[in-house]
This record gives sequence, C-alpha cells and structure tokens, in this order.
Amino acid sequence: MTVKPETTDEFISMTATEAIAVLKRGDAAPLDFVDAAIARIEEVEPDINALPIRFFEEARKAAKAFPSQQHAGADRPGWLAGLPVAVKDYNDVAGQVTTYGSPIFAENKAKASDFTVQTLEESGGIPMAKSNVPEIAGANTFNPVFGATRNPWDLRMTVGGSSGGSAAALAAGEAWLATGNDLGGSLRIPASYCGIVGMRPSVGRVPRGAGLLPFDPLWVEGPMARNVADAALMLDSLAHAHPRDPLSFPAPATPFVEAVRTPKAPRRVAFTPDLNLSQVDPEVADICRTGTQAFVQAGADVEEACPDFSGGLEAFQTLRAVLVASLRGDLLETDRDRVAPEIIWNIEKGQNITADEVLRAERVRAAIFHNVAAFFETFDLLACPTVAVPPYPVEQRFPTHIGGEELTSYIDWMFLTFVITLTGCPAISIPCGTTRSGLPVGLQLIGKPKGDFDLLSAAQVLETELGLAARMPIRPRK
Repeated sequence: MTVKPETTDEFISMTATEAIAVLKRGDAAPLDFVDAAIARIEEVEPDINALPIRFFEEARKAAKAFPSQQHAGADRPGWLAGLPVAVKDYNDVAGQVTTYGSPIFAENKAKASDFTVQTLEESGGIPMAKSNVPEIAGANTFNPVFGATRNPWDLRMTVGGSSGGSAAALAAGEAWLATGNDLGGSLRIPASYCGIVGMRPSVGRVPRGAGLLPFDPLWVEGPMARNVADAALMLDSLAHAHPRDPLSFPAPATPFVEAVRTPKAPRRVAFTPDLNLSQVDPEVADICRTGTQAFVQAGADVEEACPDFSGGLEAFQTLRAVLVASLRGDLLETDRDRVAPEIIWNIEKGQNITADEVLRAERVRAAIFHNVAAFFETFDLLACPTVAVPPYPVEQRFPTHIGGEELTSYIDWMFLTFVITLTGCPAISIPCGTTRSGLPVGLQLIGKPKGDFDLLSAAQVLETELGLAARMPIRPRK
C-alpha cells in the first residue's frame, strides 16, 4: 500500500508488517490506526467481549504525541512506529487495572507498566486496551469480572486461554498485535482455537515482570499475531536482556524478521499425533497430520517419530501446582470464598506436594530435556497438534473426556502444550485447517533449544505452503 488508507476496513485488513511500513513512510499517522481500531472494537465487542478494559483517550493522546520517523529507535529491530497493541490482563499497564479476571483484584490499578509492556512502549507500541483472561489461570477465557470471551469463528465456542482475549481480538481485527504469556499453553491454545499465530519463545528470550518468580522456567511472555511474519516482528520488539529478569539474555545479532524474509525449510520433520501420552480427537489428528505433510512440498522429509516424554504429565502437574501455590497461595487465607474452585484445587495441590514428588518431577524434567535434545540431533523440527480437542462450548468450564477417556483434572486436555513447556524449547502454533464444522485447528511446531530463529523460518515455510494466513481478520460469525 503506497497511499494513506481511507476506511476502517482498509486499516484493519493490513498485517502489522504492512501497517508499520505505512507508518514509517508517513502515509498514515498512529492516530489513524488508533481510531481505526477503536471503530472496529466498538463494532465487534458486543459479540465477542475480547477487550473489556479500554483506555482509548490515553491511546489517542499518546498517538497524537508520538514522535516522527526521526525517533531515536526508528531503526531498531522490532520498531512498531506507533502501532496500537492489545495487552493481556495479566500484564500491568501504568494507570490501568490489572484484574487477573478476579473480583479480588477488580480495583487493582497498576502504578507502572511491567517489563513486557515497558519494552513494547520503548519499541514504539501504544497500548490501547487489555484483553480478557480466565480467573487467575486456566484455558477457557471467562471470569466473574467481565464474563466470557466468545470465539469469532463461532460465538457459541470458547477461545481457549489464558490469552483468549488477545487471540479473539486479533482474529476479529480489533488489534494487529497482542501480548500473551504461556505456562501450560496459554499462548498456543488460544492461537489454535482462533486461527491465529501464538509463539512461546525460549525461556529468557523475553523479560518477564517483577510479579513472577524470577528463576521460574515455566512461565514465558511472547507474541501473538495474525501471521508468522508479524509474530517475528513482535518478538524483535520484545526480545532483550533485562537486569531485573535473571533468565533473560540479549537479542540475537540477526533480527527474527530475517527468518521469515528468507525462510528455509527444515530437512527432517517429525510428526506425532499425541506425544505417545494420551488421547487426541481423531479429526484434529488427521488435520494436523495432513498439514505437516505440506512441508514435503518445500523439500523436507516428514516421518512419524517422537522423543520419549514418559512421566511428563505428572511432572508438569507437580511443578505447575508448586508455582501456582507460590504465586497465589495467600489467597486461600484472605479470600478463599472469592477464588474459583479450579484455582483452589491447584493451590492446595501445590501446598500438599511432598519433597519426593518435587524431586521426581525434576528428574523427569531433566530426562525429557535430554531426550528432546538428543532427538533434535536427528530431526530439525517436531510437529504435533496444538490442542487435543477442537473448540468446545463456551459454557463448558473445561473438557472432561477425550473420546471415551475420562480426564482427571481441569488441565489434562492441555497435555500437548504443557509437556512441551517442560523442555524449555520454543514452540509456535500456526493454523493448519478447520474441522468439518468450520472451527480452526492449530499445528504446534517445536524447535531446538534456543532455536527461535529456525523455528520461525520453518513456520513461515509451512504458512506459505498452507496459504491460510490471508483469512485473517474475520467478522464474528453468529
């Protein structure tokens, strides 16, 4: 696009990469994009409820004051040039509430932006709204403060979670980029359910806020976007070392956007429908198997193979419970009657974990990492479904069965993402097809340890072969 867009739809239909090019050339101003986003949000929010916390006037003020192309950071990798962004309601934006979807924190106004948001602002992004989340944690985005977020593909269905509001906002054209974070799949599951891209970067790639445990390797911050190129761009805007995050490390010498500008297909790709751990919906498995085969058209060899993830289900459950209890255990003493039953269960599980259980989980995590590292000496990429089941009705708190198998906890159905969390490897969900009922299905691609660049390159190759990215954004479908 070489001239200023004229209508809201023209602004909204641009990718983030295209929008930033327009901003850098001066063909449109940040205020134009803020106003276009506001118009779209006001149009679709009554249907999907993705961005319940809005600070439009603050965003418009920031856009009007945004510096010209001569800004000192304009040539840095990941420069966003005044593009408005959506921020997940687990992240602090100065002067705005961070509710975590809980009535306990409904009036919790942040004094300062957290490290992730600060970094986005320093990279030229303008926060303009906060996206809906599950209460404190979870993978179905509903809470007693703002209600449920509905899937733009089918308003009867869930968007997943916990970055569900971010994913829905991207799919519906309310934002070009959005923040997400991921413990057991919170970036990847909503990306799969909403037909967008969500990337869990390597541990330490993106600095995290002071409210998290600084040495925890399970929770990461990462980008959400409508396509792989935009996710790479946002990762460039986020990745750097921060003195307040001991696991963070410097950005690479070569920007991540270069991975998608000149993508290279992996040589050997392994596909597994289930990580050899549990049940997966047969239709989901078939869609993902077919999607992975598109790598063959790009010259890659694809075969069914999988590292040994034995013990991963129990190990993650243990380590996650300890983390949740560490972060939120005090709520059971002060506000137990206002905490969701699933969170009470998880906190109490963590508080009652024995030393032997923690030791066993750490030994399993170590074994899984070494198994995966050895596996990547033979294969360049591992592919599997992102989620074991397609999107389910939004009123259902969580799946209780996969096929005929009964699940034992509210996170069992997330095993395809949370076991990958144990490895510390980067992982990305990209759209690979739809079910017979028209609901999106995401394919999870897992890269080598700290292999974010090559993972983005492979994801771009597959996205090009599948040709599905152009579907975004969509109007909510009733």
